[in-house]
Amino acid sequence: MLRSRAGCPVTVASIAGAAGSHGATDTGSFGDRLAKLVASRESQVVLGLDPDPARLWPGAIDLAQAAAGDLAPAARAARAVAAHCALVIDATAEQCVAVKPQVASFERLGAPGWSALADTVALAHERGLLVIADAKRGDVDVTAASYAQAFLGETPTPFGTVPGLGADAMTVNPLLGRDSLEPFVRTAREHGRGLFVLVRTSNPGAADIQERQLAGGEAVSDQLADLVDEIGTSGTGRSGLSDVGAVVGATAPGRLSALRERMPRAVFLLPGIGAQGGRVEELAAAFAPGRAGGLVSASRGIVGAHERAGGDPAVAAAREASRLRELAWRLTA
Repeated sequence: MLRSRAGCPVTVASIAGAAGSHGATDTGSFGDRLAKLVASRESQVVLGLDPDPARLWPGAIDLAQAAAGDLAPAARAARAVAAHCALVIDATAEQCVAVKPQVASFERLGAPGWSALADTVALAHERGLLVIADAKRGDVDVTAASYAQAFLGETPTPFGTVPGLGADAMTVNPLLGRDSLEPFVRTAREHGRGLFVLVRTSNPGAADIQERQLAGGEAVSDQLADLVDEIGTSGTGRSGLSDVGAVVGATAPGRLSALRERMPRAVFLLPGIGAQGGRVEELAAAFAPGRAGGLVSASRGIVGAHERAGGDPAVAAAREASRLRELAWRLTA
């Protein structure tokens, strides 16, 4: 049986038993909670969880098979995904400040996949990590309110209140405009949680739209940055950080300084480290507000470290997470 660093058995049943727990009661603004956690953990690393059922750690398959019974393929795959995420979190939690589950990676497995996501969120909270749901939601205000309830809040019904996923923050798409973001902001603030608005993403095609020049000479990403600053100002905590942050890809380091000037209070979520080519050493401008001003996010670079280095997946992942943690912390010394 696999065991955690603390010697406790890691099993699918133990993961499921954590479901429904959304961590400690939220206190203070999201920016303040994040700043406190970054300082106490001495880490700015976010563990990305994008589980591919066809490329899970071998130990996760073994755990899922042992508990599978006579389940349908979706349920068996979801158990394996939950076990995989548990093993990754156990290996790297000490080096990280948050996890960022990619919601689509779980949703494609149907209802069992959502259960695996809930289990993963609960386990991350048990390990003292913040959870950033990488959902990239965005819609008209009524639907946006439903998304916000599902991820950050709760839904009132005639039968009682239904709690949402319990994420500490989520990624949102701003292209429908300010009114589509307001329900997310409102719900996040009611529960002491945060948002990360897509401003300049890490994918190669980001420049197709986000760097397109507008009539006034500014890029689309510049205007999105101004919107983030406007809606985030009133959510600024004692730390000087807002509860409305920005997704700014680590693959576009040349844009960091200009975007930071437009968003002096926003926490930058910086995806694209490792597999997408982003380098921690080029991210100094993101940390102008302080160490918690930037979160270095890596998924395949950490989870797939054993594919490059060989050896035990947990050992390789822990080593890579530690390397990124040290690089980022030195950069902001």
